[in-house]
Amino acid sequence: MLNLFVCEDNTIQRQNIVRIIQNTVLIEELDMQLVLEAGDPYTLLDEVKTSQNTGIYFLDIDLNSRMNGMKLAQQIRLFDPRGFIIFITAHSELSYMTFQYRVEAMDFVLKDNPAEMKVKIRECLLNAMERYTLQTNKTHKVYTIEIGGRKINVDYKDIFFFETSGNIHKVILHTKDRQIEFSGTIKELTGTLGDNFVRCHRSFLANKNNIKEVDAKNRIIYFTNDETCLVSTRMMKKL
Repeated sequence: MLNLFVCEDNTIQRQNIVRIIQNTVLIEELDMQLVLEAGDPYTLLDEVKTSQNTGIYFLDIDLNSRMNGMKLAQQIRLFDPRGFIIFITAHSELSYMTFQYRVEAMDFVLKDNPAEMKVKIRECLLNAMERYTLQTNKTHKVYTIEIGGRKINVDYKDIFFFETSGNIHKVILHTKDRQIEFSGTIKELTGTLGDNFVRCHRSFLANKNNIKEVDAKNRIIYFTNDETCLVSTRMMKKL
């Protein structure tokens, strides 16, 4: 999942940018979440320092602060080198500064044409999603889920286990930071994900790499995120 950040000191303009972003994410069914909208660059930077996901950053250049958008982008790069930075400004003459500051900006969007700004923001979000997916597939083995035309990529290392859902022909994927329900069965998944995934119960498929402890007496598996699942007597020896 990609995290979204907006830094714009003008409240009305910030709300407009956020509305365009949220509508695009909803309509295009993008695997993104808005983490923070702020007028203060230092507030945004504090959030970036603790963020675990790659981000998309929509930054105004003139923030009426000791830190302008360019300097903010430089600081963001220290914590999120793979992040996507987009500058939104009314000053087209400042575009050359993106090279001067060497922040590798993805795009430069002008505020003076609202219709064009909406189109450009949409293009940036779609482009970032495509590039992120390609980067992730090259550097990590990922499991891709399709839900209603929406594609969600999850790193294998972030998968803890799959669980049969209470809804018929549905499976729940448990990851380090969320749960995703999708169409499928544990039987269909077994054997398709590699040797690190073991069928430990008729209703569970576990990632061995994320198991912290196995309680053989009570037949419970404890994962590194403190979630648990069951292991059957028949599957205990195999596990």
